[in-house]
Amino acid sequence: MSYYPNLKKIREASDTIKGVSVYTPLIKDEYLSQRYGANIMLKREDLQSVRSYKIRGAYNKISSLSPSQRERGIVCASAGNHAQGVAYSCNKLAIRGTIYMPETTPRQKVQQVKMFGKEYIDIVLTGDTFDATNDKASLFCKESGKTFIHPFDDPLIIEGQATVASEILEQYSGKIDYLFVPVGGGGLASGAGAVFRELSPETIIVGVEPYGAQSMKESLDRGVVTELSEIDRFVDGAAVKRVGNYTFDICKSVLDKVVAVHEGAVCTTILELYNKNAIVAEPAGALSITALSIFEQEIQGKNIVCILSGSNNDICRTEEIRERSLLYEGVKHYFIIRFPQRAGALLSFVNSVLGPGDDITHFSYSKKTNREQGPALIGVELSDCEDFNALIQRMEDNSIVYEYINNKKDLFGFLI
Repeated sequence: MSYYPNLKKIREASDTIKGVSVYTPLIKDEYLSQRYGANIMLKREDLQSVRSYKIRGAYNKISSLSPSQRERGIVCASAGNHAQGVAYSCNKLAIRGTIYMPETTPRQKVQQVKMFGKEYIDIVLTGDTFDATNDKASLFCKESGKTFIHPFDDPLIIEGQATVASEILEQYSGKIDYLFVPVGGGGLASGAGAVFRELSPETIIVGVEPYGAQSMKESLDRGVVTELSEIDRFVDGAAVKRVGNYTFDICKSVLDKVVAVHEGAVCTTILELYNKNAIVAEPAGALSITALSIFEQEIQGKNIVCILSGSNNDICRTEEIRERSLLYEGVKHYFIIRFPQRAGALLSFVNSVLGPGDDITHFSYSKKTNREQGPALIGVELSDCEDFNALIQRMEDNSIVYEYINNKKDLFGFLI
């Protein structure tokens, strides 16, 4: 292995970021502890000044630059938390930064980056995807001679993120049986894992990826860094096609397990955290907590730490998050139903097919005057996922002509 974080460097990183990064609390979560019969603690990185742990690595890296590098300035590519950490660091250190962001980046995130960086940063919106944006940023960096600040695959970035783990072990003196850490490019997982391997070797370290972007698991399974051809970008803070070379080598030796959680399950966790704890978590921030259900039997009576990595969640995504949660939980179902074109057809469907706890939450219909039947797109929300089979049986009993589209990815994506 060409590089491995050591405690001396991580202690130096802690000194470097002191006063810039918040020493975030480690808090027992009463709801989760009761639910899983364990002592579950959350490391609240959502309470950072930039609402994610990314400030740690970004500031540690940028503050290490030589006078000539500072004079030339820095470049990064990011659609979210890394950009905010870099912008904040540029402002604090009075270093010029050029931040490349995809043109598809929500306006709220662009405004946040501007707010943190103030007059020290320039934002370039280019490309429809992160990969296209990153290519443009890399090219500009080479042409301008500026220093590129990688979001995860850099020793100083890894050492900065590792300070999350050193704080956890300072805050809790007892045995930690499990550490759940989100995995995107692997910066946080490799840094935190290295600290625990050295100071708490008995802890089982679990890396958690989104189901639609399992780049670390795929790489570990193959034994070599592997780039995914396609990913689901919903968990945007952890959805990467390719993990880092440094981070892969480290994670290979420090992670005991890597698991994937469904994006819909992540959405359920986000809603539960808000409703039960008044915690606003972004999708990547909810990854570690979502994985608890996979280990429900193993963790009973144990001391568990979950790193809640960030809270940069756009309120405009709330309806999508709720929708994904309902679909995953099996209580939201969509059908194309061919109604007879006669008065009372819909009323008959409501009276004869819907159960007492069912609700029509989506209805789209256009009457075709020259046809006997007209298709309608209907969304039905059940009070309990167990009611689905009964709903289907009532449609069959009433000779309803329907097509179920939840499991038809292309059609569902087009219509919904």
